[in-house]
Amino acid sequence: MNGLGTAILVEGESDRAALLALAPGRGLDPRVLGAAIVPMGGATNVGRFVARLGPRGAGLRLVGLCDAAEERHFARAFAGAGLGRDFHVCVDDLEDELIRALGVAGVEQVIAGQGRERSLRIYRRQPAHRGRPADRQLHGFMSNNKEQYARAMAQALAPERVPGPLAAVLAALEVAAGEASA
Repeated sequence: MNGLGTAILVEGESDRAALLALAPGRGLDPRVLGAAIVPMGGATNVGRFVARLGPRGAGLRLVGLCDAAEERHFARAFAGAGLGRDFHVCVDDLEDELIRALGVAGVEQVIAGQGRERSLRIYRRQPAHRGRPADRQLHGFMSNNKEQYARAMAQALAPERVPGPLAAVLAALEVAAGEASA
């Protein structure tokens, strides 16, 4: 496909990293398909990106991925541009989706693979984190390196364990693949 035909609007770099890590598992390369995964620097910027890239701007097909708390921003921007709800919502956020998909033990293995298991143990012993559920501890621990851990967790996922919102965005890339080959 010549040029860009699809823009996948995501809140930040961690969302982009996860999708780029998952795409090859489905035989997808966004660039080859004329798609770009666009980190917007936060969901409140979605209106500006929809205006610039959507039907009244560059005319690209738009797909989105957002956290549950940011759904209203996406809904307003997509509706304002006359688009349907071609955006997908993570229950809580991307990290929670990935933690649920891998399970606590799986995420701990990812952290160990990054050489950070000692840091995690220290983190968990801190008074503010003791007694918190393990998934919340993991979420907090990864918050300073979201992009790195999003990529690593996505790479560790079996294809059948990809969370629904991410699978839906990948399916949109598969549609772009079908359009590119037509």
